[in-house]
Amino acid sequence: MWNNVTPTRRHFLTHLAGLSALALPGTQFVQSLRAAAPDLKKKHKSLIILWMGGGPSTIDLWDMKPGSPNAGQFKPMATSASGIEICEHLPTIAKQMKHLSIIRSLETTEGDHNRGTVLMSTGRSPNPITQYPHIGSVAAQQLAAKDMALPAFVSIGGTAGRIGPGFLGMTYAPFTVQNPGQPPENMSLSRDVNMARRKEMFTALETEFVKRHGKSAEAARAHQEIYDKAFSLVVGTASQAFKLDNRPAEIERYGGNNNFAKGCLLAKKLISSGAVCVEVDLGNWDNHRDIFPTLQQQRLPTLDKAMGALVEDLVKEGTWQDTVLVCMGEFGRTPKINQNAGRDHWARCWSVILGGGDIKGGIAYGSTDKDGSAVKDNPVKIGELFATIYKGMGIDPNTQVRDNLGRPLAIAGENAKPVTALVG
Repeated sequence: MWNNVTPTRRHFLTHLAGLSALALPGTQFVQSLRAAAPDLKKKHKSLIILWMGGGPSTIDLWDMKPGSPNAGQFKPMATSASGIEICEHLPTIAKQMKHLSIIRSLETTEGDHNRGTVLMSTGRSPNPITQYPHIGSVAAQQLAAKDMALPAFVSIGGTAGRIGPGFLGMTYAPFTVQNPGQPPENMSLSRDVNMARRKEMFTALETEFVKRHGKSAEAARAHQEIYDKAFSLVVGTASQAFKLDNRPAEIERYGGNNNFAKGCLLAKKLISSGAVCVEVDLGNWDNHRDIFPTLQQQRLPTLDKAMGALVEDLVKEGTWQDTVLVCMGEFGRTPKINQNAGRDHWARCWSVILGGGDIKGGIAYGSTDKDGSAVKDNPVKIGELFATIYKGMGIDPNTQVRDNLGRPLAIAGENAKPVTALVG
């Protein structure tokens, strides 16, 4: 279902190593980013997605239930947002809560990992006929400058590569980085590579592609745009855009030598250079057993330091008002603790964190009942969440795109309205 883009993407990645002969010189590349970024920031907001793969236990993080049989082992702590408490093991984020808001009353419909991932990445449940685009692809399609060298949508170890751009086409596919702080795979070339031969080879490949897809000018253009983008990224110091050299103190403040810490720091760097959307993955939230030691010792310290430092830096550097941040997974986890001291899948009511851009901070919107088993007030549907995110980026949620069948579709879903308490 998700693999509709796989052959083209593999074709692209297989040949990425050779796309060097036509690349911009490194200094020119960096200068172009710096020149483009201010103009881009005048036109739009950006998006950072912190993807909690596996389904985070939001009842133990953002919507705690002290005194309930479902409360678990953690205690709530006060935050910088008046009246809002979160988990005691998230002290760095707690200091930044005045800039963030919590939707505590999200109701979704998919309790399966694959289907939940599609829903929370696209705003729609999986469909065998229509491959819906990732929200990052939609943002790139709506906001990216055509002549920008940096990829508009970057996925750092996340699920975006599996979801893909759907019916928007490969022009808006995510550029995947597996190891933040290092050049993307295949960007380093040995010195003995014959550059002229590489250029000749890829010219031949492109000619053959146009021959095969001549009836589809759109496909040919998309293919050419992908290659043009790759040419500007592959050789020499152009890869500096993805490096984190000489930043040991920052990496340590973000949580040390782990991919999520480095991913969040890289996300900040890429967004400041003009990228439209960056997704950073922190997986292993599928805690069906021994959930509390796993969260306390592994997941929560990693999330807390990196996310807290990221928000703090974006605020201090004056880019918070231009950057929407969302922290979410595919669903929450059951209020009831199972016989293995874990929590199972739960989509009936759970929480998402968001802030930045035009989204107000310091708000806990909606609530669940005393045991966290059902929404108590202000339920939020998936379309409303996506409409709120788009609105926060300055994009009209009712914007129409055409799917693979030519049908007009609103990017946030039909009649989806943003939560006005959060975006006004």
